[in-house]
Amino acid sequence: MDTSEAKLVVGDRVTVEIGGVAHGGHFIARHNGQVIFVRYGITGEKALIEITGTSSKVVRADVVEILEPSPARVEPPCKYAHPGGCGGCDFQYIDLAFQRELKRRVVVEQFLRLGGLEVDLDVKGVEPLDGLHWRTRMDFAVSKSGRIGLYGSRSNEVIEIDDCLIAVENMKVSEVATRKWNGSERLEIASSSTNQLNISRAGRSISGPTELKEEVNGLSYKVSAQSFWQSHKKAPSTLVNEAMGLLGLQDGDVVCDLYGGAGLFAAAMSKRVGASGKVHLIELDRHATADAKKGFALTKNVEIHIGKVEIEIRKVAKADVLLLDPPRTGAGKEVVEQMLRIAPRTIVYVSCDPASLARDAKYLTEGGYAISHLVGYDLFPMTSHVECVVQFTRD
Repeated sequence: MDTSEAKLVVGDRVTVEIGGVAHGGHFIARHNGQVIFVRYGITGEKALIEITGTSSKVVRADVVEILEPSPARVEPPCKYAHPGGCGGCDFQYIDLAFQRELKRRVVVEQFLRLGGLEVDLDVKGVEPLDGLHWRTRMDFAVSKSGRIGLYGSRSNEVIEIDDCLIAVENMKVSEVATRKWNGSERLEIASSSTNQLNISRAGRSISGPTELKEEVNGLSYKVSAQSFWQSHKKAPSTLVNEAMGLLGLQDGDVVCDLYGGAGLFAAAMSKRVGASGKVHLIELDRHATADAKKGFALTKNVEIHIGKVEIEIRKVAKADVLLLDPPRTGAGKEVVEQMLRIAPRTIVYVSCDPASLARDAKYLTEGGYAISHLVGYDLFPMTSHVECVVQFTRD
């Protein structure tokens, strides 16, 4: 048997050309007809890789030596961003401008492959433009020795850290890292735009205010530490500005806000549609809906629906405009069918996952809508993730 044609196994090292980027932060390489998903490479590089995992469908590998480097390769600012290190920042070794280009390529590829749609877009950088100290929500694992850390890539191993360069400075991770934490519960730290800080474990606050005051474009929100809030410090204002520019709201409009959370978008929309308009905020999470009920207690044109979106949306007969900001899994066919029943003139879809977005975009275009605007924002710099905002209008 020719061993050069044998299937790759964990520990094998082979030399490959690094191909295109794949959704999820990997790059595609091929060896003897086998497709390999490679971490720590860049398209166009020649590299020595080591196989880290195999299955009937997938072979995975890490780059261990760069033989012909890409001009986009840089020295990672964080000492934990390397094979075998922290698995969080999978793109730290890539120039930030090229990170955005790679994310653009992923969005285009996902729309074509999963949605059958040809699109193009810009992925815009957002301050801070060095890609560091932007994250306001962090979940840290706790190691067996009681130190905080983050998981390695595709691993349950806790990589202990003494700082995190993407966390906002107010989080003071370096101080938290000096403490010993008893138990295995994760440590959740949230910092607000007003520099309030909360530390929680297992969903219970152990330090700081339980409600954080957030300020976005002149509007104030009180958000519990356990509620979802956009993690990039500039994301709330960036996304609200983009969405409000695309919604085309008018006085008296009826609006659906799906997966509305604590009301980030609903607050801005309720002001724009006025007393004669109405906003239907639909959300399942109990922490977020509790925040929304408090925040909109005196706002008569916001109705909060608590429950699954696919169920609660059936209670809305008609809407002029619809906005949705679902989790990574997207809306799905059942919710999209209800969106089509409501038949808004404009839909604005905010998404943190291009795969589920592309799938849902296919459903919407098959239902008579067209993509009239698509833009990406680099709200997760140093990682492979990207935020997209899409405007759909009826053909």
